[in-house]
Amino acid sequence: MKNIVIFGAPGAGKGTQSDKMIEKYGFEHISTGDVLRNEIKNGTELGKTAKGYIDNGQLIPDELMVDILASVYDSFGKDHKGVIFDGFPRTIPQAEALKKMLAERDHNVAAMIELFVPEDELMKRLVLRGQQSGRSDDNEETIKKRLNVYHTQTSPLIDWYKGEGIHHHVEGLGTVDEIFNRIAEVIEQL
Repeated sequence: MKNIVIFGAPGAGKGTQSDKMIEKYGFEHISTGDVLRNEIKNGTELGKTAKGYIDNGQLIPDELMVDILASVYDSFGKDHKGVIFDGFPRTIPQAEALKKMLAERDHNVAAMIELFVPEDELMKRLVLRGQQSGRSDDNEETIKKRLNVYHTQTSPLIDWYKGEGIHHHVEGLGTVDEIFNRIAEVIEQL
């Protein structure tokens, strides 16, 4: 079992690359964004609470996210090939909570794959995604807030995962397949 944290700033290509990893390796996928958008769409209490945070470019409280993720993770059963965590963890306390949640199940994170993309490219990708998908959180003002949150709260995870000995830096520029080949090299060494 290979549990993987796919990591990078908003717009780095985590969702696209996760789809390719699922196709090739048969991994399960937990995208906190998808889980939360689903809750919002269904108008659940959690969704209403989450929407308030998201609309202001803020992160969802850790306890809430870990409970949601544990529930989704457990729904995959015991014999899955691994899970890609996409959009979580975003802070060191979340990384510690994920490690603890997995350890309670005798599992761990095998690798943290960091997709690195320069900021000007991220901005272009996100504005384009907003125009194509109509996602309310892909407008320039919210993007700037999200990138600021990423740099101040999320990027310290790079050093945390380096300390765990499972950080892998992957260049996030190039074609989708070129980037995926770099990711596949990492996965096949695990």
